[in-house]
Amino acid sequence: MDRINKILRNEQFNMFINKNMIAEKDRVFCHHDLNHLLDVARIAYIMSLEENLDIAKDLIYATALLHDIGRWKEYESGEDHAVISSDLCEEILCKENFTKQEIKLIKNAIKNHRIRDNHESKLSKIIYESDKASRFCFDCKGKLLCKRFLKGEKFEFTY
Repeated sequence: MDRINKILRNEQFNMFINKNMIAEKDRVFCHHDLNHLLDVARIAYIMSLEENLDIAKDLIYATALLHDIGRWKEYESGEDHAVISSDLCEEILCKENFTKQEIKLIKNAIKNHRIRDNHESKLSKIIYESDKASRFCFDCKGKLLCKRFLKGEKFEFTY
């Protein structure tokens, strides 16, 4: 987990998390902060173990930690934060000694973390699923206004 601790100390990573915090200071709904990122990582790791997926723990954690780092920019420009985060993560991953193959896998999983189907990798699939499972919607102050519930989704606690 040495590379994960390096990400957590990475100046760029922390700048992006801070930008998310500022952009979401008045947000009623889910926040894209370090708590959310760690929840996604831990749930994805549990899923990987339960399903015997044989995905390296540091790949799961790196992907989860970086999957929403561009959320602040979506608020500014309207661009999809999944694509932005996929682009922003590359420099961090290079600096923290991830291989080209690992970076490609992580970037793909981040870019597709909002897409329900057609995941190219097991990592992509569990990041999508853990991102959804990480939310405590039953305790959300904004749940009556949330687009997920307005569309008729029901929250089910899994992890």
